[in-house]
Amino acid sequence: MSRFVEKSRKKAGSAPGTLVYVGERKIDQPRITIMDYESDQLSERTIKTIDELIPLVDSPTMTWINIDGIHDLPMIEKIGAHFGIHPLTLEDIVNTGHRPKVESFDNYLFIVIKMLHHDETEKRVTSEQVSLLLGPRWLISLQEAPGDTFDPVRERLRKGKGRIRPSGCDYLAYALMDNVVDHYFTILEKIGAQIEEIDDAVTENPQIDIPHDIHNLKQAVIYLRKQVWPLREIVNHLKKEETDLIHDSTRLFLSDVYDHVVQVIDTIESYRDLLGGIRDLYLTMVSNRMNEVMKVLTIIATIFIPMTFVAGIYGMNFKYMPELEWPWGYGLAWAVMAVIAIALLAFFKKRKWL
Repeated sequence: MSRFVEKSRKKAGSAPGTLVYVGERKIDQPRITIMDYESDQLSERTIKTIDELIPLVDSPTMTWINIDGIHDLPMIEKIGAHFGIHPLTLEDIVNTGHRPKVESFDNYLFIVIKMLHHDETEKRVTSEQVSLLLGPRWLISLQEAPGDTFDPVRERLRKGKGRIRPSGCDYLAYALMDNVVDHYFTILEKIGAQIEEIDDAVTENPQIDIPHDIHNLKQAVIYLRKQVWPLREIVNHLKKEETDLIHDSTRLFLSDVYDHVVQVIDTIESYRDLLGGIRDLYLTMVSNRMNEVMKVLTIIATIFIPMTFVAGIYGMNFKYMPELEWPWGYGLAWAVMAVIAIALLAFFKKRKWL
Protein backbone atom coordinates (compact mmCIF):
# COMPACT_ATOMS: atom_id res chain seq x y z
CA MET A 1 0.00 0.00 0.00
CA SER A 2 2.95 2.34 0.60
CA ARG A 3 3.54 2.52 -3.14
CA PHE A 4 0.18 4.26 -3.57
CA VAL A 5 0.74 6.82 -0.82
CA GLU A 6 2.43 10.07 -1.77
CA LYS A 7 5.88 10.36 -0.24
CA SER A 8 6.55 13.15 2.21
CA ARG A 9 8.05 16.32 0.83
CA LYS A 10 10.25 18.96 2.43
CA LYS A 11 9.25 20.50 5.72
CA ALA A 12 6.56 23.15 5.69
CA GLY A 13 7.98 26.65 5.55
CA SER A 14 11.19 25.73 3.75
CA ALA A 15 12.35 28.14 1.07
CA PRO A 16 11.69 27.15 -2.56
CA GLY A 17 14.68 25.32 -3.99
CA THR A 18 15.74 23.84 -0.65
CA LEU A 19 17.33 20.46 -1.33
CA VAL A 20 15.88 17.64 0.77
CA TYR A 21 16.38 14.09 -0.41
CA VAL A 22 13.09 12.19 -0.43
CA GLY A 23 13.47 8.50 -1.11
CA GLU A 24 15.38 5.39 -0.16
CA ARG A 25 19.16 5.53 -0.19
CA LYS A 26 20.14 2.66 -2.49
CA ILE A 27 23.89 3.22 -2.88
CA ASP A 28 26.63 4.39 -0.51
CA GLN A 29 28.64 6.58 -2.88
CA PRO A 30 27.32 8.12 -6.10
CA ARG A 31 28.94 6.90 -9.32
CA ILE A 32 29.47 9.22 -12.27
CA THR A 33 30.18 7.86 -15.74
CA ILE A 34 30.82 9.93 -18.85
CA MET A 35 30.48 9.04 -22.51
CA ASP A 36 31.95 11.81 -24.66
CA TYR A 37 31.43 11.22 -28.37
CA GLU A 38 31.37 12.46 -31.93
CA SER A 39 30.38 10.66 -35.09
CA ASP A 40 33.82 9.01 -35.43
CA GLN A 41 35.09 8.74 -31.84
CA LEU A 42 34.01 7.85 -28.32
CA SER A 43 35.57 8.39 -24.91
CA GLU A 44 34.17 6.59 -21.88
CA ARG A 45 35.35 6.99 -18.30
CA THR A 46 34.31 7.17 -14.66
CA ILE A 47 35.12 10.25 -12.59
CA LYS A 48 35.35 10.77 -8.85
CA THR A 49 34.82 14.53 -8.40
CA ILE A 50 32.30 16.94 -9.83
CA ASP A 51 35.06 19.39 -10.71
CA GLU A 52 36.06 17.09 -13.58
CA LEU A 53 32.73 17.98 -15.23
CA ILE A 54 33.60 21.68 -15.61
CA PRO A 55 35.43 21.32 -18.98
CA LEU A 56 32.47 19.40 -20.38
CA VAL A 57 30.03 22.31 -20.03
CA ASP A 58 31.37 24.02 -23.18
CA SER A 59 32.83 20.94 -24.84
CA PRO A 60 32.42 20.82 -28.67
CA THR A 61 31.59 17.10 -28.47
CA MET A 62 28.37 15.48 -27.29
CA THR A 63 28.50 14.37 -23.67
CA TRP A 64 26.32 11.92 -21.77
CA ILE A 65 26.80 12.14 -18.00
CA ASN A 66 25.12 9.37 -16.04
CA ILE A 67 24.91 9.66 -12.25
CA ASP A 68 23.88 6.73 -10.06
CA GLY A 69 22.84 7.92 -6.61
CA ILE A 70 21.22 11.31 -6.00
CA HIS A 71 21.28 11.45 -2.20
CA ASP A 72 24.52 13.48 -2.15
CA LEU A 73 23.04 16.98 -1.93
CA PRO A 74 26.37 18.91 -2.19
CA MET A 75 27.12 16.99 -5.39
CA ILE A 76 23.71 17.94 -6.83
CA GLU A 77 24.30 21.59 -5.91
CA LYS A 78 27.68 21.59 -7.70
CA ILE A 79 26.12 20.09 -10.83
CA GLY A 80 23.49 22.80 -10.75
CA ALA A 81 26.13 25.50 -10.40
CA HIS A 82 28.33 24.15 -13.23
CA PHE A 83 25.51 23.63 -15.76
CA GLY A 84 23.22 26.51 -14.78
CA ILE A 85 20.38 24.35 -13.42
CA HIS A 86 17.54 26.14 -11.65
CA PRO A 87 17.25 25.44 -7.88
CA LEU A 88 13.64 24.28 -8.31
CA THR A 89 14.84 21.67 -10.81
CA LEU A 90 17.48 20.47 -8.36
CA GLU A 91 14.80 20.21 -5.69
CA ASP A 92 12.69 18.03 -7.99
CA ILE A 93 15.66 15.81 -8.86
CA VAL A 94 16.26 14.77 -5.24
CA ASN A 95 12.54 14.23 -4.60
CA THR A 96 11.92 10.73 -5.98
CA GLY A 97 8.16 10.93 -5.38
CA HIS A 98 7.48 13.16 -8.39
CA ARG A 99 5.16 12.09 -11.15
CA PRO A 100 6.64 12.05 -14.67
CA LYS A 101 6.79 15.53 -16.16
CA VAL A 102 8.69 17.87 -18.46
CA GLU A 103 9.75 21.49 -17.87
CA SER A 104 11.37 23.94 -20.28
CA PHE A 105 14.07 26.42 -19.33
CA ASP A 106 16.20 28.78 -21.36
CA ASN A 107 19.27 26.56 -21.56
CA TYR A 108 17.93 23.06 -20.85
CA LEU A 109 14.93 20.75 -20.70
CA PHE A 110 14.07 18.87 -17.52
CA ILE A 111 12.37 15.49 -17.96
CA VAL A 112 11.26 13.10 -15.23
CA ILE A 113 10.35 9.54 -16.19
CA LYS A 114 9.88 6.29 -14.29
CA MET A 115 12.03 3.25 -15.01
CA LEU A 116 10.05 0.16 -14.05
CA HIS A 117 11.32 -3.22 -12.89
CA HIS A 118 9.48 -6.49 -12.32
CA ASP A 119 10.35 -8.36 -9.13
CA GLU A 120 10.24 -12.04 -10.12
CA THR A 121 10.30 -13.21 -6.49
CA GLU A 122 7.49 -11.10 -5.11
CA LYS A 123 5.75 -10.71 -8.48
CA ARG A 124 5.38 -6.97 -8.11
CA VAL A 125 6.36 -3.89 -10.08
CA THR A 126 8.82 -1.38 -8.66
CA SER A 127 9.86 1.97 -10.07
CA GLU A 128 12.94 4.15 -10.09
CA GLN A 129 12.90 7.85 -10.89
CA VAL A 130 15.14 8.92 -13.75
CA SER A 131 15.75 12.63 -14.33
CA LEU A 132 17.07 13.87 -17.66
CA LEU A 133 18.68 17.28 -18.13
CA LEU A 134 18.99 18.02 -21.83
CA GLY A 135 21.34 20.83 -22.76
CA PRO A 136 22.74 22.08 -26.11
CA ARG A 137 25.55 19.51 -26.26
CA TRP A 138 25.15 17.55 -23.06
CA LEU A 139 22.70 15.21 -21.43
CA ILE A 140 22.72 14.40 -17.72
CA SER A 141 20.77 11.37 -16.51
CA LEU A 142 20.32 10.98 -12.76
CA GLN A 143 19.18 7.69 -11.24
CA GLU A 144 18.55 6.45 -7.73
CA ALA A 145 20.80 3.39 -7.98
CA PRO A 146 23.06 1.46 -10.37
CA GLY A 147 21.43 -0.95 -12.75
CA ASP A 148 19.20 0.29 -15.54
CA THR A 149 17.82 -0.57 -18.96
CA PHE A 150 20.21 1.70 -20.87
CA ASP A 151 22.81 -0.93 -21.77
CA PRO A 152 21.51 -1.31 -25.36
CA VAL A 153 21.98 2.45 -25.84
CA ARG A 154 25.50 2.26 -24.44
CA GLU A 155 26.35 -0.59 -26.81
CA ARG A 156 25.08 1.40 -29.79
CA LEU A 157 27.31 4.27 -28.74
CA ARG A 158 30.35 2.03 -28.29
CA LYS A 159 29.89 0.32 -31.65
CA GLY A 160 28.93 3.49 -33.49
CA LYS A 161 25.75 1.92 -34.82
CA GLY A 162 22.59 3.82 -35.61
CA ARG A 163 21.94 7.54 -35.42
CA ILE A 164 23.11 8.32 -31.90
CA ARG A 165 26.67 9.40 -32.61
CA PRO A 166 25.95 11.53 -35.69
CA SER A 167 22.95 13.15 -33.99
CA GLY A 168 22.70 15.55 -31.10
CA CYS A 169 21.95 14.93 -27.46
CA ASP A 170 18.24 15.34 -28.16
CA TYR A 171 18.37 12.07 -30.10
CA LEU A 172 20.21 10.46 -27.19
CA ALA A 173 17.43 11.61 -24.85
CA TYR A 174 14.90 10.09 -27.25
CA ALA A 175 16.87 6.82 -27.32
CA LEU A 176 16.86 6.61 -23.51
CA MET A 177 13.13 7.34 -23.31
CA ASP A 178 12.41 4.83 -26.07
CA ASN A 179 14.44 2.21 -24.21
CA VAL A 180 12.46 2.83 -21.02
CA VAL A 181 9.16 2.51 -22.89
CA ASP A 182 10.30 -0.67 -24.64
CA HIS A 183 11.02 -2.17 -21.22
CA TYR A 184 7.40 -1.46 -20.27
CA PHE A 185 6.36 -4.02 -22.89
CA THR A 186 8.60 -6.63 -21.24
CA ILE A 187 6.88 -6.02 -17.92
CA LEU A 188 3.46 -6.16 -19.55
CA GLU A 189 4.32 -9.53 -21.09
CA LYS A 190 5.17 -10.93 -17.66
CA ILE A 191 1.98 -9.56 -16.15
CA GLY A 192 0.00 -10.90 -19.11
CA ALA A 193 1.46 -14.37 -18.51
CA GLN A 194 0.40 -14.20 -14.84
CA ILE A 195 -3.10 -13.15 -15.87
CA GLU A 196 -3.35 -16.13 -18.23
CA GLU A 197 -2.27 -18.48 -15.44
CA ILE A 198 -4.93 -17.09 -13.11
CA ASP A 199 -7.57 -17.26 -15.84
CA ASP A 200 -6.78 -20.95 -16.45
CA ALA A 201 -6.85 -21.65 -12.72
CA VAL A 202 -10.26 -19.99 -12.36
CA THR A 203 -11.84 -21.97 -15.19
CA GLU A 204 -10.27 -25.30 -14.22
CA ASN A 205 -10.19 -25.34 -10.42
CA PRO A 206 -10.81 -22.07 -8.55
CA GLN A 207 -8.86 -22.08 -5.29
CA ILE A 208 -9.32 -19.92 -2.22
CA ASP A 209 -6.05 -18.00 -2.81
CA ILE A 210 -7.02 -16.79 -6.30
CA PRO A 211 -8.72 -13.55 -5.10
CA HIS A 212 -5.45 -12.61 -3.36
CA ASP A 213 -3.50 -13.15 -6.60
CA ILE A 214 -6.05 -11.13 -8.57
CA HIS A 215 -5.81 -8.31 -6.04
CA ASN A 216 -2.01 -8.24 -6.22
CA LEU A 217 -2.07 -8.17 -10.03
CA LYS A 218 -4.68 -5.43 -10.04
CA GLN A 219 -2.49 -3.37 -7.70
CA ALA A 220 0.44 -3.86 -10.06
CA VAL A 221 -1.64 -2.76 -13.05
CA ILE A 222 -2.92 0.32 -11.21
CA TYR A 223 0.65 1.16 -10.20
CA LEU A 224 1.77 0.77 -13.81
CA ARG A 225 -0.97 3.07 -15.00
CA LYS A 226 -0.02 5.69 -12.43
CA GLN A 227 3.61 5.69 -13.60
CA VAL A 228 2.99 5.47 -17.36
CA TRP A 229 -0.06 7.65 -17.95
CA PRO A 230 1.72 11.04 -17.55
CA LEU A 231 4.39 9.95 -20.04
CA ARG A 232 1.97 10.44 -22.89
CA GLU A 233 1.68 14.13 -22.03
CA ILE A 234 5.47 14.41 -21.74
CA VAL A 235 6.20 12.97 -25.18
CA ASN A 236 3.41 15.00 -26.76
CA HIS A 237 4.82 18.14 -25.16
CA LEU A 238 8.32 17.38 -26.45
CA LYS A 239 6.94 16.88 -29.95
CA LYS A 240 5.35 20.32 -29.93
CA GLU A 241 7.87 22.21 -27.81
CA GLU A 242 9.30 25.22 -29.65
CA THR A 243 12.93 24.96 -28.62
CA ASP A 244 16.27 24.71 -30.37
CA LEU A 245 17.23 21.85 -28.07
CA ILE A 246 15.07 19.41 -30.05
CA HIS A 247 15.62 19.13 -33.80
CA ASP A 248 12.84 18.45 -36.26
CA SER A 249 14.41 15.12 -37.22
CA THR A 250 14.13 13.95 -33.61
CA ARG A 251 10.48 14.97 -33.36
CA LEU A 252 9.62 12.27 -35.90
CA PHE A 253 11.12 9.63 -33.60
CA LEU A 254 9.29 11.12 -30.62
CA SER A 255 6.06 10.47 -32.51
CA ASP A 256 7.00 6.80 -32.57
CA VAL A 257 7.59 6.84 -28.79
CA TYR A 258 4.19 8.50 -28.37
CA ASP A 259 2.55 5.66 -30.29
CA HIS A 260 4.31 3.11 -28.09
CA VAL A 261 3.20 4.89 -24.92
CA VAL A 262 -0.40 4.92 -26.14
CA GLN A 263 -0.11 1.20 -26.88
CA VAL A 264 1.23 0.55 -23.38
CA ILE A 265 -1.63 2.52 -21.83
CA ASP A 266 -4.20 0.64 -23.93
CA THR A 267 -2.69 -2.67 -22.84
CA ILE A 268 -2.79 -1.60 -19.20
CA GLU A 269 -6.46 -0.64 -19.52
CA SER A 270 -7.18 -3.98 -21.18
CA TYR A 271 -5.43 -5.84 -18.35
CA ARG A 272 -7.41 -3.93 -15.77
CA ASP A 273 -10.71 -4.80 -17.47
CA LEU A 274 -9.56 -8.40 -17.91
CA LEU A 275 -8.72 -8.74 -14.22
CA GLY A 276 -12.14 -7.37 -13.34
CA GLY A 277 -13.71 -9.98 -15.62
CA ILE A 278 -11.61 -12.77 -14.09
CA ARG A 279 -12.67 -11.70 -10.61
CA ASP A 280 -16.33 -11.76 -11.64
CA LEU A 281 -15.80 -15.16 -13.28
CA TYR A 282 -14.21 -16.48 -10.08
CA LEU A 283 -17.16 -15.29 -8.01
CA THR A 284 -19.55 -16.85 -10.51
CA MET A 285 -17.67 -20.16 -10.51
CA VAL A 286 -17.58 -20.27 -6.70
CA SER A 287 -21.27 -19.37 -6.55
CA ASN A 288 -22.14 -22.09 -9.07
CA ARG A 289 -20.10 -24.62 -7.14
CA MET A 290 -21.87 -23.62 -3.95
CA ASN A 291 -25.23 -23.92 -5.71
CA GLU A 292 -24.33 -27.41 -6.90
CA VAL A 293 -23.34 -28.44 -3.39
CA MET A 294 -26.50 -26.96 -1.92
CA LYS A 295 -28.59 -28.67 -4.61
CA VAL A 296 -27.13 -32.08 -3.76
CA LEU A 297 -27.58 -31.51 -0.04
CA THR A 298 -31.15 -30.33 -0.57
CA ILE A 299 -31.97 -33.40 -2.65
CA ILE A 300 -30.48 -35.68 0.00
CA ALA A 301 -32.46 -33.90 2.71
CA THR A 302 -35.63 -34.05 0.64
CA ILE A 303 -35.23 -37.78 0.14
CA PHE A 304 -34.70 -38.45 3.82
CA ILE A 305 -37.60 -36.29 5.03
CA PRO A 306 -40.32 -38.87 4.17
CA MET A 307 -38.05 -41.68 5.39
CA THR A 308 -37.68 -39.87 8.68
CA PHE A 309 -41.46 -39.46 8.78
CA VAL A 310 -42.05 -43.19 8.31
CA ALA A 311 -39.34 -44.09 10.84
CA GLY A 312 -40.79 -41.61 13.28
CA ILE A 313 -44.27 -43.09 13.11
CA TYR A 314 -43.01 -46.62 13.59
CA GLY A 315 -40.77 -45.56 16.40
CA MET A 316 -43.46 -44.16 18.71
CA ASN A 317 -43.61 -47.44 20.69
CA PHE A 318 -47.40 -47.57 21.00
CA LYS A 319 -48.99 -50.87 22.03
CA TYR A 320 -51.56 -50.87 19.26
CA MET A 321 -49.89 -50.08 15.96
CA PRO A 322 -50.55 -51.44 12.44
CA GLU A 323 -48.46 -54.48 11.64
CA LEU A 324 -46.76 -54.34 15.02
CA GLU A 325 -46.60 -58.09 15.34
CA TRP A 326 -46.49 -58.83 11.62
CA PRO A 327 -43.24 -60.69 10.73
CA TRP A 328 -42.81 -58.71 7.49
CA GLY A 329 -43.45 -55.33 9.05
CA TYR A 330 -39.78 -54.33 9.31
CA GLY A 331 -39.09 -55.27 5.70
CA LEU A 332 -42.24 -53.51 4.52
CA ALA A 333 -41.11 -50.29 6.22
CA TRP A 334 -37.78 -50.50 4.42
CA ALA A 335 -39.53 -51.21 1.12
CA VAL A 336 -41.83 -48.22 1.53
CA MET A 337 -38.88 -45.94 2.26
CA ALA A 338 -36.95 -47.31 -0.72
CA VAL A 339 -39.92 -46.76 -3.03
CA ILE A 340 -40.28 -43.20 -1.79
CA ALA A 341 -36.55 -42.53 -2.39
CA ILE A 342 -36.65 -44.01 -5.91
CA ALA A 343 -39.83 -42.12 -6.74
CA LEU A 344 -38.30 -38.85 -5.61
CA LEU A 345 -35.10 -39.47 -7.59
CA ALA A 346 -37.14 -40.23 -10.69
CA PHE A 347 -39.18 -37.07 -10.17
CA PHE A 348 -36.00 -34.96 -9.77
CA LYS A 349 -34.52 -36.54 -12.89
CA LYS A 350 -37.67 -35.85 -14.91
CA ARG A 351 -37.62 -32.18 -13.83
CA LYS A 352 -33.89 -32.06 -14.71
CA TRP A 353 -32.91 -31.14 -11.17
CA LEU A 354 -30.26 -33.80 -11.29
